[in-house]
Amino acid sequence: MCGTDVQDFSIPRIAMLGGTFDPVHMGHLRSAVELGEALALDAVHMIPAHVPPHRKAPGISAEHRLAMLRAGIGDTPGLVADDREVRRSGHSYSVDTLASLREEWGEQARLIMAVGHDAFLGLPEWHQRERLLSLAHIVVIDRPDHKAPLEPALASLIEGREVSTVESMMAAPGGHLLRLRLPSRMAIAATEVRRRLQQGLSVRYLIPEAVECYIASHALYRHS
Repeated sequence: MCGTDVQDFSIPRIAMLGGTFDPVHMGHLRSAVELGEALALDAVHMIPAHVPPHRKAPGISAEHRLAMLRAGIGDTPGLVADDREVRRSGHSYSVDTLASLREEWGEQARLIMAVGHDAFLGLPEWHQRERLLSLAHIVVIDRPDHKAPLEPALASLIEGREVSTVESMMAAPGGHLLRLRLPSRMAIAATEVRRRLQQGLSVRYLIPEAVECYIASHALYRHS
């Protein structure tokens, strides 16, 4: 065996990708697949929020959103429709979800919380943000059009944590921050999907066919 920098394939690499998934669309699913490929992950846990702490609660129940996510994922390798926030009462704090995943996967697992750029900018306002950073790495799905400097509170929070390569990040179980640009960056917004559904317009190729069938069979989004 050549060299000393050998990846230990026995250590799990797990990502958490949270959101309301109202409804789950192709952009969510494609990003999850590409995240798994870019970081050589064992699993991407896609976790619908029960009651999001930073935004208005969705008009569609968590149970329906979870069922749509399961339908959308289907048999896609590496993607998991995770119901832990749906089962938990109260607000869906990411720190509690990460603690649950850490307990499940062990102290040495490489645990990642993937967030979009807008969510990343709000990180200083997140519940128990320091503990969150001790539990997992943060991977920011970069937006090519965003070049503005970070606010001082955010810059201070991530100082000394940012790394430039996947290998550097994966050297530890958590605590680093990596900016990652995914190949596809599909510009699909759930608000636009909901608008089209409410107006009876086509959502073909914006959401998986199985999700479209679920929505139709349960008469969702018609008056929400």
